[in-house]
Formats: sequence, structure tokens, C-alpha cells
Amino acid sequence: MLIAADKFKGSLTAVQVAERVTAGLRRAVPGLDVASLPVADGGDGTVDAAVAAGFERREVRVAGPLGQEVTAAFALRDGTAVVEMAEASGLQRLPAGTFAPLTASTYGSGELLRAALDAGARTIVFGVGGSATTDGGAGMLSALGARFLDADGEPVPPGGGGLAELASADLSGLDARLTDVEVVLASDVDNPLTGPKGAPAVYGPQKGASPDDVEALDAALAHFAKVLEGPVGPQAAEYAASPGAGAAGGIGYGALLLGARFRPGIEVMLDVLGFASALDRADLVITGEGSLDEQTLHGKAPAGVAAAARAADKEVVAVCGRLALPPEALGRAGIRRAYPLTDVEPDVAKCIAEAGPILERVAERIGRDFLT
Repeated sequence: MLIAADKFKGSLTAVQVAERVTAGLRRAVPGLDVASLPVADGGDGTVDAAVAAGFERREVRVAGPLGQEVTAAFALRDGTAVVEMAEASGLQRLPAGTFAPLTASTYGSGELLRAALDAGARTIVFGVGGSATTDGGAGMLSALGARFLDADGEPVPPGGGGLAELASADLSGLDARLTDVEVVLASDVDNPLTGPKGAPAVYGPQKGASPDDVEALDAALAHFAKVLEGPVGPQAAEYAASPGAGAAGGIGYGALLLGARFRPGIEVMLDVLGFASALDRADLVITGEGSLDEQTLHGKAPAGVAAAARAADKEVVAVCGRLALPPEALGRAGIRRAYPLTDVEPDVAKCIAEAGPILERVAERIGRDFLT
């Protein structure tokens, strides 16, 4: 039995999900042999998943999205670092009820990458998602040695809004160690940088951007890419149109400028976490996340787990807080059956507040259905 589930956002971490499912299964089958491998798709929770799989947690003080100092973590094992941009530049780093769509910066994410280099990382898995920012990765690049100047030769203000004032870009000061390190951009979205499917249009509103803000950010990021044609050449425009460039407010674009290779986040994380060997020993896999919905089918962790398990001819069931997929969609994704918390407790607010105990009851039901 292998539990490979993501977090229930706002209720349980992936580690807690595994603990609760294990407890419930053992109620149905005392002494059951259960292995757990908490998973993530590159967004928030990615470092925790790596630490749960045996990576060492490293903490460092970096700039938050508004410039305030925060303690952020990355994970390290055998020369591979897992860096989660949300640790430094995520929405959870903003004060409650505060958004800063025009001024939030990814500078701290660049400081996290630099800390991974300082720690001797030769491969960096850069998980992006859950960002508070829409700056195209300009802040991150600045922390790594790039310079973005206005017409007076002064640094442009932080955030995507400040890029409207950009007159010149100098990448010659980028940390030289980056040329000897493999950087993998791990994301569950493949949006380009700008346009109707770009970072500002699709994700700006959830970061507090008004329609006028979205328009301003889209124009500023397009201008950013145009100015970068100076030091980078025609590739600057190619990167902007590439899948993943628009991830996490365009930090994907900044990562591509560093030579990163884009891969779906869950695929990368399953490799890094050693999922294949854990799968070999399992006869049933339990995956899941807070909401199983249409988004799940497009690169989220449960779909990645189910695809890998199906390829190995293993049966998969899922747990979730809320289920918004019909059985046929689950079947196509490789999930035999889903068990939502709302089947046990129809009150959604109660499900969120009491997710742990309710999940144990759901897992006990799985144990009875599949193991007894």
C-alpha cells in the first residue's frame, strides 16, 4: 500500500494527509504495511514533500514579496536542491488581506537560488506556483546579478509595474555558477508570458490585479521581453512564447533566461522523490488533493501519480475534500474510484475544519472496500 497524495490546501499538509490515511486504513486492517510518499507539483508544499522523502531542510533569510525579511527553506540531497519559489515570493508571504499585484517582487526567490548554489547544488529543481508576484522573474534575476535600469540609469522599481520604466538590461553580472548547474523549471502550468493566456490575464486577478492592472502588467512584461532582446537576442521573444514562461507570474520566463529546462512539476517531483521504486513495492496506490476537479486533469499531482501507476499496471484510488469529476473522467485519468470527505460530512465548512478526523473515516472505508 502506497499513499502518494498532495496537500488538502487550507486544511492538511501532504504529510498530514498520509498520516491520517494510514491511521484510517489500519482501523480497517490492523498492522497493515503502509508506505507514504507525500507529493507536490512544484507549488507550495514542494519543499515539505522533498524533506518527507529524506532531503535535508535548509533555512535562509531572504526578502519576501514586499521586501520584508522572511525565513524560507529549500531542500538538499546529494547535490540536488529543491527550491520552491512560494517559500520566498508566495501569496502566503503577504499580510492577511493584502495584495500587491504591481509591486510584489521575486527578489527573494533569486536569493533562495543563490543559497542553493552556495550549498553546492549541481542540479536545482525550481518549483514555481502560488506566487504573489507578476514581475517576469525580474526580481529573481536581479538577486542573481542582473541589472534592470531606467532612462536615468537607476534601478527600476520592484514588481511588474516597475518594468514599464525599463530602458536597459544587463545580464553580464549573473552568477557565473549558473552555467555549470542544471536548472529544471517544475510547474503545473504551461502558459506563455503575455497575451490572453499569459501570466497577467490568467493569474493576475487571483493576486488582486484589477482589469487596469492586468492591462498594465501585460504591457510591462511585453516591454520587458522586448528590452531583453538587446542582451539576449531573438531568443528573448522565443522564451516569452514558450510553455511555462507565464508560470508563477512570469518567473518561468526568468528561469528560461537562466537556461532552465521546463518539465511538468509532478513528473519532476516523482523522479526526485523516488516514486518508481516505491511504486514497485505497492499493490494499491492512494493519491489525492483538496479538490479533484477539471484542473486536476491538467498536470496536478493526483493525475501524475495515477498516470505513472497505470503505466506500471497498479490500481489507484483517490481521496479528496471535494469531488467535481464524473466517474468516466476519473477512469480516463487512471483513478478507479474517488472518496470525497463530503460523502461522510456534507457540510463543506465542517469538512475543512475537521478534515483530519473525517479523512481517517474515509480511509477506513477504503480499507474495507479494497483490503478486507
